[in-house]
Amino acid sequence: MAQAMFDLTGRLALVTGSSQGIGFALARGLAQAGARVVLNGRDAAKLAAAAQRLTAEGLAVEQAAFDVTEIAALDDTVAAIEAAHGPLHILVNNAGIIRRMPSVDVTPALWREVLGTNVDAVFFLAQAAARRMIPRGEGKIINICSVQSELGRPTIAPYATSKGALRMMTRTLCAEWAKHGVQVNGIAPGYFDTELTSALVQDKVFTEWLCQRTPAGRWGRVEELVGAAVFLAAPASNFVNGQLLYVDGGMTAVV
Repeated sequence: MAQAMFDLTGRLALVTGSSQGIGFALARGLAQAGARVVLNGRDAAKLAAAAQRLTAEGLAVEQAAFDVTEIAALDDTVAAIEAAHGPLHILVNNAGIIRRMPSVDVTPALWREVLGTNVDAVFFLAQAAARRMIPRGEGKIINICSVQSELGRPTIAPYATSKGALRMMTRTLCAEWAKHGVQVNGIAPGYFDTELTSALVQDKVFTEWLCQRTPAGRWGRVEELVGAAVFLAAPASNFVNGQLLYVDGGMTAVV
């Protein structure tokens, strides 16, 4: 009985930005739990390589190469995925970008680039999914937020603003869609060792600060996010809605 609560067999999941890093780890974890997973990325070659890795592990994966920032095409994109693979049960909004610079140097174009990817694309992809989930009376939407949904840090004002916005988007969509059987929740990772953070991992000063700031005393490993994703995608979380699950080694719990 308990195991069945976390079984994703027969479910179709779309994970954006899943060619590498956190998105790839989450896609693999959902597939290992039984879901058929649609991988997404802008680079078709990188996407195909990621799919090949998972297929070689015996996992059920599909591919959908598209740019989440092409807002006008998102509804048609979700329609095409459903036409090809069946009803979409799980959406993981993982694709995102970060640009680091002093706030006084942030240009309007850079601001819009970050907010367009991290907020606009998430909302309109969730909207496209919900338009189909709501009539069916079920669905799971998981927004990948951040400790920066709660905490500020120098040189990342656009990113932190976008992740704070995702926290409130998650709550507001819960307020509207929960009664239709759609759960909207977020995972807020702390600092994880990925391809995109490798420079920081190699920075001894930063890593020393991080290990002192985080009660767990280390960087996170991407596979440590999988349990949270499977929980929020599975029947086990059917009465969990509008929540952010911080997976951060305790960072947001202490001062």
